[in-house]
Amino acid sequence: VVNPARISPGLRKEVRERAKGCCEYCLLPEEQAFFPYEPDHIIATKHRGKSNTDNLALACFDCNRFKGSDIASIDPVSGELIPLFNPRSQDWSEHFRIAGSRIEPRTAIGRVTELILRLNLPSRVEVRKILIAIGRYPGSRSEPRPRSL
Repeated sequence: VVNPARISPGLRKEVRERAKGCCEYCLLPEEQAFFPYEPDHIIATKHRGKSNTDNLALACFDCNRFKGSDIASIDPVSGELIPLFNPRSQDWSEHFRIAGSRIEPRTAIGRVTELILRLNLPSRVEVRKILIAIGRYPGSRSEPRPRSL
């Protein structure tokens, strides 16, 4: 029996190349990370998500760990159930912006994603601050931030 969650080496390569080596949630370049990045099931297999290019996003260790199998959360402003950011169907800059070294949510989707993925933990903000200062973070002066990954 084949594990439906198994991601082939070719599919892993495709996901990594499409993301240009950056986490599709926090934009951290993989070359600046301690752990290698993994394809994340945007809709987890336990929720019937498929292991295909339309349902995979490259994720850093922290984003992948904090997201887990979550697909939505309660928006702290509206109290409504809101889906997490989907890198395949949504534009990052519509839901987030870089403010100093913080990732600032612009929408309810951005708010719940920022909370669940803990995008602004002090340690993560500090890493972004350093990378921005040396021009190694997407959106810093020497490196254009992708409109959409």
